[in-house]
Amino acid sequence: MWQQIQTAIETVYPPRCLGCGDLVTSDFGLCGKCWRDTPFIDGTVCDSCGVPLPGARDGHRIECDDCMTHPRPWSDGRAALLYTGRARRMVLALKHGDRPELARPGGLWMARSAAPLLRPNMLIAPVPLHWSRLLRRRYNQSALLAQSVGRQTGLPVCPDLLVRERATPMLEGMSTTQRAETLANAISVHPRRRHRLTARKLLLIDDVMTSGATLSAATWACLDAGADQVFVLVLARVTREA
Repeated sequence: MWQQIQTAIETVYPPRCLGCGDLVTSDFGLCGKCWRDTPFIDGTVCDSCGVPLPGARDGHRIECDDCMTHPRPWSDGRAALLYTGRARRMVLALKHGDRPELARPGGLWMARSAAPLLRPNMLIAPVPLHWSRLLRRRYNQSALLAQSVGRQTGLPVCPDLLVRERATPMLEGMSTTQRAETLANAISVHPRRRHRLTARKLLLIDDVMTSGATLSAATWACLDAGADQVFVLVLARVTREA
């Protein structure tokens, strides 16, 4: 009976490509052209932020220039996409275009990239939005991605582990120092959720990493609250070339 219902739904609402809207064989997928045009990250990457790097791995830790110049407070990080072209358009559609369904495939891509980071009993948590911004957007895109990653990995998710204590301005155009100063003490651990991260490894989820200032602020809040280690995972990574 369920199969018949599903077939009827697909007849009326056939699955379409998330990128261009063409018909595809399954829900929440990309057509061949959009798949080829989407800048997935693979191969050798920076162990701290996930940005692609030239050459092959040699068994030692590899970091990009940015991460060597500005050491990260988290242990390791990964990203699924480069923030450019079709990937940038999808991220903006998820974030500002009222397209929450994009979190489902985004979480799948992120979970694949996160394989080297995953640990037993790891807790997943999203970077929070301030309540005023959440009210305008109606959802936290990072929380949707965290839930999707949780479904893919089977790891528990705490969507309200972190709290944005005050509204901060957009960070675009600020220097690294200005970003850090703007976010100082802006994120904290929810007092009723603190026990969930004590002596535990945490996977922080965000949609985009640019300088890493927001993820750094969230990481410090978690470490100060007693987390054992923090790892970060983002849907897309901004690069200088992008």
